[in-house]
Amino acid sequence: MTSTGDGKATNGPFPLHQAATRPVGEQPAAVGGNEGERLGYRGPTACAAAGITYRQLDYWARTGLVEPSVRAASGSGTQRLYSFRDVVVLKIVKRLLDTGVSLQNIRTAVQHLRSRELDALPQMTLMSDGATVYECTSPDEVVDLLQGGQGVFGIAVGVVWRDVEAALSQLHAERLDTGETLVREHPGDELARRRNRAG
Repeated sequence: MTSTGDGKATNGPFPLHQAATRPVGEQPAAVGGNEGERLGYRGPTACAAAGITYRQLDYWARTGLVEPSVRAASGSGTQRLYSFRDVVVLKIVKRLLDTGVSLQNIRTAVQHLRSRELDALPQMTLMSDGATVYECTSPDEVVDLLQGGQGVFGIAVGVVWRDVEAALSQLHAERLDTGETLVREHPGDELARRRNRAG
């Protein structure tokens, strides 16, 4: 387990800023398609899947809190494009902010989440005592943290991952190799069509 902040834990938990991590290239997940597909998501889609407003998304991108790893906005007419990992991070940032974690610790947590291999994220749990954010990768580490009186709340990254995956499977995506937009059938779209036909 690792954590952010100045707090130190014993018997396994380590602060995130002390974690031995290495940066890795961004690998957008294949959500709702073949494994070989590399997909990106525009701002409104990322907002819908992460449960945030466009104003939050824009502010976080402009301040460098969560920048799109696929394509940044580079002037008038260009749109940001977010990876699957970006959307998971956006949803986690919202949860951390909602629970009162400091922006400094959230920035450290974002850097940590971006540095980990994509397939390691679903096994991760983020715990916080409000001042420090810890990464737990096993149930024993969660118990150790709780017994130390440090853990107040936790975010199971795997649950966030599945929530984002389910949301994105019903939202439009863009293939990175061709730029083609994948239009998905959203349950709300069918409802709107039925209403239009009835009216």
